[in-house]
Amino acid sequence: MPHPAARFDGITIAFGIRNVVDRQQGLREMARVLKPGGRAVILEFASPRNRLFRAVYHFYFLRVLPWLGGLISQRSAYQYLPDSVLEFPDRETFKSMMEAAGFSDVRIHDLTGGIAAVHVGTRSA
Repeated sequence: MPHPAARFDGITIAFGIRNVVDRQQGLREMARVLKPGGRAVILEFASPRNRLFRAVYHFYFLRVLPWLGGLISQRSAYQYLPDSVLEFPDRETFKSMMEAAGFSDVRIHDLTGGIAAVHVGTRSA
């Protein structure tokens, strides 16, 4: 990022970290530009934890959504979304990535039955 180190109190990204080519480097950059004690809040799609809900959600997300999207637009755009979500690390792996990048007290908050998750980490001193 084109910003000096320890510049910001907070940093956020919503539904975008999964599109960062080198996620670990992206997380390190977030930590670098945060002041010690600053927070990163990352909102990203996730897979529901409940097995039944996950099965229904994946059927919709992998079969219905790309088909419906293909009726009104390019199917590839609607296929990319589920592909990129399924490729994204699970909650605990992403938490470990944040910790390795310099964040502490990393917490995960599920939203909408686990379809999305908020990852909150504090830049270590």
